[in-house]
Amino acid sequence: MDFGHIVIIAISAILINNFILSRFLGICPFLGVSKQTDTAVGMGMAVIFVMTMASAVTWVIYNFFLLPTEHNVFYLVSRAFGGDFKPENFDLAYLETIAYILVIATLVQIVEIVIRKSSPTLYSALGIFLPLITTNCAILGVAELNTITYNYNFIESLVHGISAGIGFTLALVLMAGIRERLEYAKIPKAMQGLPIVFFVSALMSMAFLGFSGLRF
Repeated sequence: MDFGHIVIIAISAILINNFILSRFLGICPFLGVSKQTDTAVGMGMAVIFVMTMASAVTWVIYNFFLLPTEHNVFYLVSRAFGGDFKPENFDLAYLETIAYILVIATLVQIVEIVIRKSSPTLYSALGIFLPLITTNCAILGVAELNTITYNYNFIESLVHGISAGIGFTLALVLMAGIRERLEYAKIPKAMQGLPIVFFVSALMSMAFLGFSGLRF
């Protein structure tokens, strides 16, 4: 395993291809849960956990249950029982999106139960945006990129998932810090609320575009 390659994956996911500010995925929680830093950190930790676990579990499901290879579990079971099948008979790759969403939904339910029991205040602050992690396109995007686009191995997928979650949290916390300061700023009435948030988001995206000039 090339350690340098792992570092490149991490830096790319956090800064260069930040899921919110560069790929524009996961905008709903970015706008909805970035009013306070504490809430943003809580959401960020939840997203990091779900992204990391989803990256690991979906990689296993895709490579050992969906792809028509000799390592396919269904193929191996059929061979064990004397079935005369070929790996091509177990091509279930078309079910990847459904499988990924089921995995993500299960993980979100676990996170929701833990947060509800351990921190009712944070659970109340996150509100509807916590269960909406299930439909967070950033998490599904990580799983798709790991298995379809980049064809990462297990370690690379895990690093990419953790790093993408860190990048997501970084953008969320930065926006929360800015919005907290904006509470004390004199903002024209026409720009108050979401308009100034969209304006700040655009400036942050432009700033993060500077990282695209990094060359490895």
